Amino acid sequence: MTDHVLNNKEKFFDLWAPNYDFLLTTVFYQAVHKRLLEYVELPNSPCVLDLGCGTGRLLHRLATQFPALQGTGLDLSAKMLHQAQQLNQHGVRLIYKQGNAESLPFTECQFDAVFNTLSFLHYSNPQQVFSEVSRVLRPDGRFYLVDYTVKEETGMSYFPFSPGGIRFYSPPRREQLGATAGLKCLGHHYLLGAVLLTIFQRLNE
Repeated sequence: MTDHVLNNKEKFFDLWAPNYDFLLTTVFYQAVHKRLLEYVELPNSPCVLDLGCGTGRLLHRLATQFPALQGTGLDLSAKMLHQAQQLNQHGVRLIYKQGNAESLPFTECQFDAVFNTLSFLHYSNPQQVFSEVSRVLRPDGRFYLVDYTVKEETGMSYFPFSPGGIRFYSPPRREQLGATAGLKCLGHHYLLGAVLLTIFQRLNE
């Protein structure tokens, strides 16, 4: 993703941040997160990453359901992260960092699980994001990808909604992206309408 597109996306979400949790996103995300949590399996004392964390709602719910969890939220928007930090009820268990999904500021094998909820559609270089997720996952770690999906035959995969546009991926395309990055698809689960959860596992090399 070029610096120009990144800067424009950051500005787009900075403008959205102050009202993000007052829009329909609150009820919608709550429903999606509730369904997602039914499928989440984590080890004892897990270390997790929420990629594109926004205002931190998912990390809050994960930290509530898993009391020993340590979580990191990463987002492109500083103002989204400010909202997340203001709303943090779990103290030092949750930290937030600004960064780019295509170049994660973390070491190899750092996380037991990575979550990406309704932000993958904004990434213009999906294969690079998958590669970065695979790099920071521990062997057998899981990647929970939640986003809108499309059927392969519709051809409706790109929309000029935000700077750089948004892109939707069919289940086979998700599997292909994962396999190229060394991630095995464990299954697909529809959470709400066209919102699809795909669970990947990093291969134990």
